[in-house]
Amino acid sequence: MAPLLNRRDLQFQLFELLDTARLPERPRFADHSREVYQDVLKLAYSVAERHFANHARAADLNEPHVQGGRVVLVPEVEGAMRAFREAGFFSAHHDEELGGLQLPWVVMQAVMAHFQAANIGSSGYPFLTIGNANLQRVFASPEQQRRFMRPLIEGRWFGTMALSEPQAGSGLADITTTATPREDGTYAVSGSKMWISGGEHELTENIVHLVLARIQGGPAGVRGISLFLVPRFRVDGQGGVGESNHVVLAGLNHKMGYRGTTNTLLNFGEGGESIGELVGEPGQGLAQMFHMMNEARIGVGLGAVMLASSGYQVSLAYARERRQGRPPGSRDPLSPPIPITGHADVRRLLLRQKCVVEGGLALCLYASSLVDDLQTGPEAERADVSLLLDLLTPLVKSWPSRYAQDSLGDAIQVMGGAGYTRDYPVEMYYRDNRLNPIHEGTEGIQGNDLLGRKVTQAGGRGLALLWARMQADLDGAAGDGVADEIRRAVEIAAGQARDALQSVTSRASTLGPELYLANANAALDMLGQLVVGWMWLRQARAAARALPEATGDDAAFYRGKLQAARFFAAHELPKVRAQAELLASADRSTLDMQDDWF
Repeated sequence: MAPLLNRRDLQFQLFELLDTARLPERPRFADHSREVYQDVLKLAYSVAERHFANHARAADLNEPHVQGGRVVLVPEVEGAMRAFREAGFFSAHHDEELGGLQLPWVVMQAVMAHFQAANIGSSGYPFLTIGNANLQRVFASPEQQRRFMRPLIEGRWFGTMALSEPQAGSGLADITTTATPREDGTYAVSGSKMWISGGEHELTENIVHLVLARIQGGPAGVRGISLFLVPRFRVDGQGGVGESNHVVLAGLNHKMGYRGTTNTLLNFGEGGESIGELVGEPGQGLAQMFHMMNEARIGVGLGAVMLASSGYQVSLAYARERRQGRPPGSRDPLSPPIPITGHADVRRLLLRQKCVVEGGLALCLYASSLVDDLQTGPEAERADVSLLLDLLTPLVKSWPSRYAQDSLGDAIQVMGGAGYTRDYPVEMYYRDNRLNPIHEGTEGIQGNDLLGRKVTQAGGRGLALLWARMQADLDGAAGDGVADEIRRAVEIAAGQARDALQSVTSRASTLGPELYLANANAALDMLGQLVVGWMWLRQARAAARALPEATGDDAAFYRGKLQAARFFAAHELPKVRAQAELLASADRSTLDMQDDWF
């Protein structure tokens, strides 16, 4: 039996790598302590293990289906949602006056990591509900928050975000859903929304959809998009649930993974008016929705990490038990077979998984800590923190999503024939994760966002902040003899990436927008590898500091960190050079390819 996740590594990431234990020095977290955070994580582990992991396979084998006009899920999902609610996790990061614990966002993300590791499908419902409530907390009116947000953070209602349409996936400028003003100030929303996760179920009293729509007569393009609260059932002035709001399930989408989360095609305004309320001002919908999308992008990255983590834990446990073959130097056929961890190539596969999982987790939690800095850190630094977080977000979403797939492939390879059978869950994790490179924007969208906006935003200030923070760790590691290999590798890769970005951005006007963005994916992969290398440098330094005083399991843990950092330095960071050279060359291969040549 493999553990749910590596609890020792999570403790290391939060309290030895990040300054989470010092967050109670900030006024918002004054009543907290490291012990409080550890107790919350223990509770999360218990709830995830008992109420989420118990039906992950059942939900995969028995995907949602419609029966008698209602969506049917495996019955354990309802119990999981009840346990999550009773533990207080829907509201844990909110203000105490709203029933919350005012948990830091980095701790809240560590909490969610348990549920994503246990059952990525069922974790989708609270994931979306928490994001919906967070958006309302920023943009909805106090009255809307009272009627629509409070039930979400109490876990009585669930929420979604409804962006895409059958003809407009990522191209939101082309949405056709329309909001027609009504005499009482509300709107009649009509149109179809596709790929809406959690869009229909019987888990709660109501579902609150955040819907992007164009007010009738509004301008074309993104300037005409507004955001609306559209509940499944109508809500009266006191917050009571009433009659149908004519949000109709047109069908379920059947996915290769994430099967436990319903994925729907919804028709708004079928058989009557779907009444919605405008959030904020007209024309601000896309900017408002990006608040939830950017949060979701970090969550998608973390979900990918936890799927890779689950695969790593299973394949590691298998490799320690499975006996096969003998050392290369042994010629005695009567000698007993050795555990396959004794074979160098299996150790390579396990090491690469360790690098993806622990490097990706470090990146996701680092970004989550920036959210706390943005909300509760020194006022004078918040503008810079916002720019750095903006720059990192496409990397946090994309790098774990992509490399978790490689990691899960390695897990299957370690297990051989057992890896792709349903006797073990790794093949399920592999299918589940394949959705993450698409969720919340494909790699192409993230690459265009990174190179087309984020690296040049505010005159390149975000990129300068990244270089400065990375350089500070490089300078600090100069005297750490045990971290020399990863330090040198990060230093070389950083120079290559910096030169490539300088080369291509300085020629942006000459190259033109098409050629400038033609190799944006190279920029995305290049910076992703570099930033994860930086995360491994930070981990190596923390491990090197702790190792002299460590004994037993702790000493083995820190030596494992240092060895993984060496592996990443030798096997992964050299790949930055190829992507940097491709980016700097402004290669025209993809741009010049013609449709009829395929």
